[in-house]
Amino acid sequence: MIGFFKWVLLCIIIGALTGTVAAFFLMSLDYVTQFRETHQWIIYSLPMIGFAIGAMYHYYGGEASKGNNLLLEEHQSPQATIPFRMAPLVYIGTILTHLAGGSAGREGTALQMGGAIADQFTQLFKCTTQERKTILVVGISAGFAAVFGTPMAGAIFALELMLFKNSRLANVMPSFAAAYIAHYTCLAMGVHHTQYTIAAIPVINASSIISTLIAGLIFGLAALLFSKINLIWSWFFHKLRYAPLRPLIGGIVLIIAISILGTTKHIGLGIPTIIESFTTPMGKYDFLIKILLTTFTLSAGFKGGEVTPLFFIGATLGNILIWLIPLPMALLAGMGFVAVFAGATHCVIASIILGIELFGINAGLFIGIASIASYFTSGANGIYPAQLKQGAKFKLYHYLQRSSNL
Repeated sequence: MIGFFKWVLLCIIIGALTGTVAAFFLMSLDYVTQFRETHQWIIYSLPMIGFAIGAMYHYYGGEASKGNNLLLEEHQSPQATIPFRMAPLVYIGTILTHLAGGSAGREGTALQMGGAIADQFTQLFKCTTQERKTILVVGISAGFAAVFGTPMAGAIFALELMLFKNSRLANVMPSFAAAYIAHYTCLAMGVHHTQYTIAAIPVINASSIISTLIAGLIFGLAALLFSKINLIWSWFFHKLRYAPLRPLIGGIVLIIAISILGTTKHIGLGIPTIIESFTTPMGKYDFLIKILLTTFTLSAGFKGGEVTPLFFIGATLGNILIWLIPLPMALLAGMGFVAVFAGATHCVIASIILGIELFGINAGLFIGIASIASYFTSGANGIYPAQLKQGAKFKLYHYLQRSSNL
């Protein structure tokens, strides 16, 4: 009974704190985005802001510089409490990245803030090693749920990210409880999440299912491309020994790229473009430009996350597939929105739940088929390397690779 009340209290505290911090983060993000769009000269500060972010992490980051991978590593092999400085560092770094015009997301920030906040209670509540693993799951689920307004997907995402086989039944209820508490706390703070609509859902038949499967395969290839290009940029930037130089040089390149493009639609979160992709024909290279800019921005050392850019990539790619696949534009955009996320994160169950929460149960079958197809065609790499080295999919691809070499 004491243990039950202990977890009730922990979920309330972590959920409420993470929801409050996430709300403040989202409001700050809206402010700097509006400021950037009305004062576009700020983009020319990318090199200076990049150097500041790089120096901040180089001199003060320590273990926190590992970002999401630190949360995964600590869950797999607990060593030391996540340093609390991870939360303010990633918050400041992400806000500055979006202020200056980097192409990044927000989920990485939410996960790191949630995980860092949650882990501070392990010693206070004298948690065991297994209980500490649960606390990390709770922090991640609360962060994801609060930022995206999808509590069920947030809870499943945290469990799936940490690999279900490493979780216990005792993790499930705290993950869901914290996710819902964080979500409603964020709403109570006055945050409103973007609403998406898929108006037309086709009849389920052999033709629509095959079309959905083909689209899912294409979305998986887009996720694979994202992961491969990310590895290339990361390899390039790690050739620079002095870390603060990476975002400085990256900022210069980004200024040139944005100037050549002549538009700011591909920087920041890109939510207006995501919304438009459900109703308006997009440029045929929008998804590819977003892949290049996002992987470059984050590999250079700017901060944020990959998930919202993945939504952008999937939605704009789905939008142009209407010329090849006989499905409604909004449905293709919604399928891409979710399926590219599934392929890049390898969290296919959370992705399907996310799609249902955002687009409704009627689109569930199409989103599910596309997500599963994307999952199997996106390769063994992804945006969370520490997760994939332990996952069944990584082992499957490794086995197949070894078999082909025999």
